[in-house]
Amino acid sequence: MRKYSYYIFLCGLWLLLIGALELRPVRWDLTDDKHYSLSESSKKMLSTLDNTAEVTLLLGGDLNAGFRRLKKATEETLEELDVYADIRLKDEASATELLHDGRMDSLGLRPIVIHEREQNGKTAQTTVWPYAIIDYNGRHAVVTLLKNTRGLSGEENLNASIEQLEFAFMEALHLLQQTETPRVAILEGHGEPDEAHTYDLMSALSKYFQVDRGSIVERPLRSKTKDRDEVAQRPINVHILDGYKAIIVLNPQTAFSEQERFVIDQYIMRGGAVLWSLNGVKLSEEVLQREGFTPILPLDLGLTDMLFRYGVRVNPALVQDIQCLPIPVNVSSDPEQPNLQPMPWTYAPLLLTSQGSPITKDLGQVMSTFVSPIDAVGGEDGIEKRVLLATSTASRVTATPGEVDLNDLNPDMSTFAYQYVPVAVSLEGSFPSAFAHRMAPEGIETDEPIKKSSAKTRQVVIGSGSVLINETMKNQALPMGYDRYSGMQFSNRDFATNAVLWLTDGDGLIALREKSVALRLLNDKRAHEKRMQVQLVSTISPIAILALIGGIVFVIRKRKYERQ
Repeated sequence: MRKYSYYIFLCGLWLLLIGALELRPVRWDLTDDKHYSLSESSKKMLSTLDNTAEVTLLLGGDLNAGFRRLKKATEETLEELDVYADIRLKDEASATELLHDGRMDSLGLRPIVIHEREQNGKTAQTTVWPYAIIDYNGRHAVVTLLKNTRGLSGEENLNASIEQLEFAFMEALHLLQQTETPRVAILEGHGEPDEAHTYDLMSALSKYFQVDRGSIVERPLRSKTKDRDEVAQRPINVHILDGYKAIIVLNPQTAFSEQERFVIDQYIMRGGAVLWSLNGVKLSEEVLQREGFTPILPLDLGLTDMLFRYGVRVNPALVQDIQCLPIPVNVSSDPEQPNLQPMPWTYAPLLLTSQGSPITKDLGQVMSTFVSPIDAVGGEDGIEKRVLLATSTASRVTATPGEVDLNDLNPDMSTFAYQYVPVAVSLEGSFPSAFAHRMAPEGIETDEPIKKSSAKTRQVVIGSGSVLINETMKNQALPMGYDRYSGMQFSNRDFATNAVLWLTDGDGLIALREKSVALRLLNDKRAHEKRMQVQLVSTISPIAILALIGGIVFVIRKRKYERQ
């Protein structure tokens, strides 16, 4: 009787354990890259969703192996999100209906066409919709599943897309949940680019922020929206920037006043974030185009001491790089019959991006012109500094005073001895004030003592104003990072957006871009050559193992009962 009671007790304990697991599932992620784990910031944000989020996955149909892997990873990500919130994936019939009701055009979505060569030599063409649409509380957001970074192979792009799935879905859910749009400001009053040349930057940021423009001391900031300009009167005092999540100092040409520097400094001390896009030299592109050369001199913006205190220095010099954009040059001796040929322009380097920062991870090259090198200073100041953009392995630095000459199209390659010169860095930590031991400038409206150190905040410093500026053609703004001569699109837009998102990231979502998934690829040639061998081994091995185990069990049982 005791024996049966023992078994009954074990069965009851097992049933209780099964019931507990059904009420609260236990999940273990045994992958080395934590592929099936969500970050704590994602779990926290998902817990705040108060309604069902419905997801329509458009990625379907006859997909190749790579896109099937992307689809499976997307479904697995949604299953993981559903553990912490009510995320419902609609069936494929809903996706098919959506593709045929004309809603794709209204959302601005376009399919991509994949051309593949089959083993028999024929070319196959497949149309793919790499999108997911999230509906939540009567609003919708589009998630682009495929990242197409220039310079990466198809497998690398698919792997980067899988790495960014959690960030892409969490970013969309975060935007759908927002009830108030945060604000950022682009400062004016120092010869900055006009709205036509910052149109694409404002357009990219308008997805996440309300973008304002204006001067600190000359005129009030004005809010730029898609429909109208709203002028908001605000007193010009030390708190004028407090309503902004971040400010952008974009390619100024004249020096900042003492009052402006004080306002920006105290804004940082109160936890404000700044994106600095500055040139270290001044030159005239008009003179360069007209005369064929222009002198370059140091550009004094009055910010050198401030930035030095924050841990960085923009040097008064220009970098040249063998890895650069081409420019059209007339090589014809007949002025009536010009012959334009592309020639490398080393003053327009194609900048490399760091994989060690969520701002630049998985981004391609960034286009730039007339870039100044950056030095990190104050190594023991407790401020974390990361290089975001750098030159290639064949660079050189032109000091000021000097000149830029259009005839310098075939420079001596032996002089390009510098490698990976930093031209953009991120700063994170508690910054000391540049006015810690000084009086507040005359004309500043404040009754508060000067803050001498900041709360933990962030800054990004770029040694060029060109990175965030778009060109115009026929009064139309071109995208940031688009080279109209070669027709190539670079990653400037994504870099600018990620930089501002990182500066304003209070929820830790941008850190999800650092997630890495190991890329484990098969050797296609070897797999095809040993296809039959692999099939035989994978088919026979399980049967042989089962037969071996069965034989061992049979021998053990036979010996056991023969002795009895």
